[in-house]
Amino acid sequence: MAAKGMFSRVSVFKLGYEREGVEEFFSYARHAYENQAGAQQLDPMEVRRANFDLVHRGYSPVEVDAALDRLEVAFAVRGREQFVRTQGQDAWMRDLADRAQALYPRLRRPAGERFAHPGAMSAGYDASEVDATLDRLIAFFDKGEQVTPDELRNVMFKRKKGRKAYSEAVVDAYLARAVDILLGAT
Repeated sequence: MAAKGMFSRVSVFKLGYEREGVEEFFSYARHAYENQAGAQQLDPMEVRRANFDLVHRGYSPVEVDAALDRLEVAFAVRGREQFVRTQGQDAWMRDLADRAQALYPRLRRPAGERFAHPGAMSAGYDASEVDATLDRLIAFFDKGEQVTPDELRNVMFKRKKGRKAYSEAVVDAYLARAVDILLGAT
């Protein structure tokens, strides 16, 4: 886990993550991971949702984001191990299948209608690109084709307006759930 000054700082002309917030989060995560007294267990989704203010001379977002990805995987693996230890591998697989099944209704919707659209003048993610990503998830679930958590974490969508776009927050939440399932399957 990160200690004070563990990440590189960006130049004075660039924006990076606010150092104090990053250090506080990683200190909290370290205590949670080490199960120190008074520390609450950290969920992989909480790690994924971590965000920091952008400031001049902050920590390198690339380095911090990479560390967050590793931290998310570490908590996912720990959670799976604890679940399997107490309830068994078969129960884990059933739980994972149930969570994956919850994603299916949206995958079965027609392309262009899988998520809400932003207002006519508002921008969102390019619906056709999001649909292509969801088609890859369908291929993963139905045919066993490879999709990694990193692919979903790092996917970038162009911006469109109106009916050619999907609302970003809903897509982000859905993909976060899909990442959680992919982490559980690895």
